[in-house]
Amino acid sequence: MLLPQVFTKIGTINVPKWYDAGKEEYFASSSTLFVIEFILFHYVEIRRCQDIKNPGSVNQDPIFKQYSLPPNEFGYPGGILNPLNFAPTTEAKEKELANGRLAMLAFLEFIVQHNVTKQGPFDNLLQHLSDPWHNTIIKTLSGS
Repeated sequence: MLLPQVFTKIGTINVPKWYDAGKEEYFASSSTLFVIEFILFHYVEIRRCQDIKNPGSVNQDPIFKQYSLPPNEFGYPGGILNPLNFAPTTEAKEKELANGRLAMLAFLEFIVQHNVTKQGPFDNLLQHLSDPWHNTIIKTLSGS
């Protein structure tokens, strides 16, 4: 969300801002893309839930046979979703989940920020840096 906005601002690329990306035309309609995304996420989440309910029941990937979860590992995607084995330990997996949750909170903040200011985070940062004493969250929320 940030890098395309930064690169568009400096003139390297020209892409729509993240909050306007859904208005653009793509290779398929937005309904088709939503259905495809829903099916793919549904498949992954159903397998994860099955593994949580019955550990070891879906350890072997049905499509990519070379990927499987180790015994007593359940509910963690692994396999093709972790080809470089970035989180081999329990501690690393917990950190990855915590960072994922932090990223979700940051995304929520971007949405709230856009709804309040009608600008993206990079534009808000530039505005704040141009006059830090007058462009603050308190001034924005107070409407002055």
